[in-house]
Amino acid sequence: MLQSFAKRLFGSANDRLVKSLRKEVERINALEPEYEQLSDEQLAAKTVEFRKRLQDGEGLDRLLTEAFAAVREAAKRTLGQRHFDVQLIGGMVLHKGDIAEMKTGEGKTLVATLAVYLNALPGKGVHVVTVNDYLARRDSAWMGAIYRFLGLEVGCIVHGLTDMERRAAYNADVTYGTNNEFGFDYLRDNMKFRLEDMVQRDFNFAIVDEVDSILIDEARTPLIISGPAEDSSELYRAMDKVVPRLEEEHWEKDEKARAVTLTDSGTERVEEILAEMEMMESGSLYDVHNIGLLHHVNQALRAHKLFSRDTDYIVKNDKVVIIDEFTGRMMEGRRYSDGLHQALEAKEGVTVQMENQTLASITFQNLFRAYPKLAGMTGTAMTEADEFREIYDLEVIEIPTNRQVARLDNDDEVYRSAREKYEAIIRQIEECRERKQPVLVGTVSIEKSEYLADMLKKKRVPHNVLNARYHEQEAFIIAQAGAPGAVTIATNMAGRGTDIQLGGNIEMRVRQEAEPIEDEAKRQKKIEQIEAEVEANRDIVKQAGGLYVLATERHESRRIDNQLRGRSGRQGDPGASSFFLSLEDDLMRIFGSERMESMLKRLGLEEGEAITHTWVNKALEKAQSKVEARNFEIRKNLLKFDNVMNDQRKVVFEQRRELMRADDVQEAVAEMRQQVVDDLIKRCIPKEAYAEQWDINLLHEECLRLFGLDLPVHDWAAEEGIADQEIRERLSRTVDEKMAAKTANIGPEIMRTAEKHVLLTVLDKQWKDHLLSLDHLRQAVGLRAYAQRDPLNEYKREAFELFEEMLSQVREETISLLARIEIRPQTAIEQLTPQRPSVPMTEGRQDPALAAAAPGAEAGMQPVGGGAAVAEAPRPQQAAAQIDPNDPATWGKVQRNAPCPCGSGKKYKHCHGRVS
Repeated sequence: MLQSFAKRLFGSANDRLVKSLRKEVERINALEPEYEQLSDEQLAAKTVEFRKRLQDGEGLDRLLTEAFAAVREAAKRTLGQRHFDVQLIGGMVLHKGDIAEMKTGEGKTLVATLAVYLNALPGKGVHVVTVNDYLARRDSAWMGAIYRFLGLEVGCIVHGLTDMERRAAYNADVTYGTNNEFGFDYLRDNMKFRLEDMVQRDFNFAIVDEVDSILIDEARTPLIISGPAEDSSELYRAMDKVVPRLEEEHWEKDEKARAVTLTDSGTERVEEILAEMEMMESGSLYDVHNIGLLHHVNQALRAHKLFSRDTDYIVKNDKVVIIDEFTGRMMEGRRYSDGLHQALEAKEGVTVQMENQTLASITFQNLFRAYPKLAGMTGTAMTEADEFREIYDLEVIEIPTNRQVARLDNDDEVYRSAREKYEAIIRQIEECRERKQPVLVGTVSIEKSEYLADMLKKKRVPHNVLNARYHEQEAFIIAQAGAPGAVTIATNMAGRGTDIQLGGNIEMRVRQEAEPIEDEAKRQKKIEQIEAEVEANRDIVKQAGGLYVLATERHESRRIDNQLRGRSGRQGDPGASSFFLSLEDDLMRIFGSERMESMLKRLGLEEGEAITHTWVNKALEKAQSKVEARNFEIRKNLLKFDNVMNDQRKVVFEQRRELMRADDVQEAVAEMRQQVVDDLIKRCIPKEAYAEQWDINLLHEECLRLFGLDLPVHDWAAEEGIADQEIRERLSRTVDEKMAAKTANIGPEIMRTAEKHVLLTVLDKQWKDHLLSLDHLRQAVGLRAYAQRDPLNEYKREAFELFEEMLSQVREETISLLARIEIRPQTAIEQLTPQRPSVPMTEGRQDPALAAAAPGAEAGMQPVGGGAAVAEAPRPQQAAAQIDPNDPATWGKVQRNAPCPCGSGKKYKHCHGRVS
């Protein structure tokens, strides 16, 4: 109570900050008459002046007033648009490194130019991150007119560019691009072998458009670059035949956690089916040699029971194409990882592609936290302010609208059944069409949008459908959604980037109807006709009440609902919004209170009647906030796990860059050689051990394996009074002499190049294997919670041990290869220069549900797939049906940290994989 009184008296912290920034706005406005008097050349020369002042030690904050005034004047001259005062405030918030929450239609694209220009002046580059290629192209061309007028270079990163084009775009002062492209370029750069092949500069400042979509909704979905692994397409097709033969009691489905697991009876039934198919000869599904089969069964079960066609993906051109759940767009070229995509392909009867192994990966959380300065803008961030503050150290500042919002937001209408709800929706659409009010209908999936479209067809109501099937016509459909009586059905409105203008979009109609006309006079006449029609239509729509937003369901996140609602009532236009719900909706069914259903029954609602009350709205908001809080906890916990890999990734990527920067790596290789000798002596001649306890046989074998040297170590050990230090020195000296002789033989220059080539190649190979080990470890540690051990601490400890082991493997393999390498003296140095591997690489996104359902994702730590053997044992590379524990020839390639297929229970490297 006291807090609310103080807020009314002094205003909120947000209000006070906005008020303080208005003083700066007044100073910018005071400069406007002076800047209007400047010629184009004088205004463009301001950039040179500002840069000179920066070089002389003046800070960016001191330049803000003049720089913003210059951008506003440039926008007036190039685009015919003048920044409003509230847009100047938004620009200042972005420059401070915070998030500007601005309602839809308030001109966020124009706001960004202020902070972008100011921060581009030092010449270190500014990245503007958009959610799709269309917006990146559009904004770089549209806003690029301002930057180019002021003498800055503008680049644009979209899919399909060459490395040369990408490098030029990144070297520009301002670079527009999608979050995916920035992320994949970062990963690809850290797989290059030469600094000159890298395309990105060091990160400086990024402004993320639709920041809530990218940094919240997509935060737990890593970007993955992968290469082909083994082909097990037939196994996926076989497992796909197993799931339809299971009954409901054979699996348990948790819709909240988006997880499905076999029950005990289900496991037994699967074992029976696999035995019938002659795919599992003996033992339990959880035996070590059947782990591969279990993995494929689990993925087939997930594909059938958790993923729905036309909701999570569509089938197009013999491919399963993922639908982004937040934008409703197709994600061409993106694939679910860990075999889930192959399971979906088998389910849908399309060509099953080869599995991939991760070569490099990063989450958006860790990608964007790598920028020294980060800012964002969106229409809906306040509900996630705590997460932005805690994870990214970003404050959310609500920017006032230029004109008062005139939209009428109606109370939710709740019906008993989906049928009654849809009938009410059709009635509402028909009423709006009668008064020529445009309607935007929001749905949560393609399936539901097409169901509604079929109902409208039967009623002969003209309409447009906007979903992943028709995304090519997206901009035109959205642009004309404000025409009188227009009905538009859209799966999701996040990040569409095109405003719905009342009466229709003049620019889009001119492009469609007037530009194809070749005769200049006729074209001009057509343009005038379009302008007059749109103006008349605008008055009709305003009289009818503006755009009516009709949502068919509540989303799990309030932000998605607000994004849809925010399409109406832009820039002071009239508008209205309503949510039509039923007790059969997913959110109501899974998260809604059971009390609501009993309350509706007590009220004795008649067929087709709805309940509308502010209490219902509050109950739904409470359910949504619970889901949001739960999702935040999952993302926060996943980030703790990912931070472990991120710390290791930073070390490896920085080490690679240092190696590439170095003229030669002779010193580093010499240190490695000494470390390998020291480690070998420690293993074979333990400290303070008696001579009879020394493992001289192992020392002899390891000298052969690592250095290619057949040394008389038995004779050395037999010498009277010899100590481990003497043996170490002799071994070290002999190895150094061998490498010196090899260097003299082939030439120092070629040897230095070979060392660099081998070291980088080995580091990349070991890092790839290490990522796989971490994936397996991540799945394993969840079950440690049952032993009262913290999975995160277990993961940190074992991940560190794996990392230490990886570094040891890098040293050993590098030294071993260099000891054995044979190079002809006439070999050209160019031939030794490392090149990117020629194997095809795939860019992908991991299924967020995999991350959410993985052990360790939540405090509950639900096991995936059953017993501890599953979690503890990484999946072998060979199909289990082909493995004979007694015949190593059938094992295929086994990872060093995987359990030995012989069934001993030891790791492969300590059993049959041990070098002897």
